[in-house]
Amino acid sequence: MKKITIQEMPKHLGETVKIGAWLANKRSSGKIAFLQLRDGSGFVQGVVVKADDEDMFLTAKGLHQETSMYIIGEVTEDSRSSFGYELQVKGIEVIAEATDYPITPKEHGTEFLMDHRHLWLRSKKQHANMKVRNEVIRATYEFLNDRGFTKIDSPILTASSPEGTSELFHTKYFDQDAFLSQSGQLYLEAGAMALGNVFSFGPTFRAEKSKTRRHLIEFWMLEFEMAFVEQDESLEMQEQYLTYVVQSALKNCKLELEVLGRDLSKLEKIQGEFPRISYDDAITFLNEQGFDDIKWGDDFGSPHETAIANHYDLPVFIKNYPTAIKPFYMQAHPDRDDVVLCADLIAPEGYGEIIGGSERVWDYDLLKARIAEHGLDPEAYAWYLDLRKYGSVPHSGFGLGLERTVAWITGSEHVRETIPFPRLLNRIYP
Repeated sequence: MKKITIQEMPKHLGETVKIGAWLANKRSSGKIAFLQLRDGSGFVQGVVVKADDEDMFLTAKGLHQETSMYIIGEVTEDSRSSFGYELQVKGIEVIAEATDYPITPKEHGTEFLMDHRHLWLRSKKQHANMKVRNEVIRATYEFLNDRGFTKIDSPILTASSPEGTSELFHTKYFDQDAFLSQSGQLYLEAGAMALGNVFSFGPTFRAEKSKTRRHLIEFWMLEFEMAFVEQDESLEMQEQYLTYVVQSALKNCKLELEVLGRDLSKLEKIQGEFPRISYDDAITFLNEQGFDDIKWGDDFGSPHETAIANHYDLPVFIKNYPTAIKPFYMQAHPDRDDVVLCADLIAPEGYGEIIGGSERVWDYDLLKARIAEHGLDPEAYAWYLDLRKYGSVPHSGFGLGLERTVAWITGSEHVRETIPFPRLLNRIYP
């Protein structure tokens, strides 16, 4: 008898198979028991009929939530379920009995669920979130590999801040000071000078005391750097990339998105060619919409980003922010000295910035001056300056916050549900 996963069931219609599963839930009448089964690959209903085997029926009725077992049954079609199949159970072999499982089908508070995150991951919606997260990662690798990108692993421990901020986690590196990385970008620039188009994917850390639904202390960043690429070319790559992963999620995770109640029409519109507006025009738009709290030179807050993106009902690029509010490494605008060649991509529906990128300063003297202007230690950035001394070229890059992007794709209320074990201002357990 073939042992399969729930996900493989459509390939075995009419066959009797064996599946290792946990009991997610159950209900029964006097004659039939319906077992909601999960195995990590998916969820399916198992039907146990009393008339077929009374002892097995009694076993089924006595099972507790999250008991593990091997289930033997025939795969049949079920047009009433979103999965489209169910299992006519012919045998149950209990592996490990579970009793008093703390997360029952009733409503639980968020803090309780977060305290039991190691178990909450088993629920249908959290399972769906993790499946979509995995698909975004898989599609990213596929997209970049098809376009000749090389993965570069940047260090997590660094001697300085890529963006010159104080929102860093400090640690001791033997007898030196070190910080947990907030970005691998500077190292990716070195990689781009060696390998052309490169990317990294790993955890990043921000010691930012924020409690909003958009923020995590530890999150995963996808970062991309491209040699001989200027800013407008980078924006085209960002459009192509985001369209690719969204459409891949629609194609390969439609069932999971439906479980999460996502409005698929919102995602079906993501086809590239995103609106592009200047920072100047964004300020004008916000003032016209009654946002009197923001003026030229200010950074945008959540309400401002939401208003802009919802106006277009699509992701929108906001281009050319003021030099004073952006990091030292961004290339100056060719016609203005008060803005830089950069763009943030803002997602609609209140999810905020999901991509930030820029063309990088590639002139040695300008970069050296920028480092001094920002009060940074030139010695700490000597290696970064070397990249401009030896064969410098125009280059651009961008970073995408994975959890915030997955939250937007899935329609999740909070980014904490899009990472297996979130680290928040008040949470480092479990």
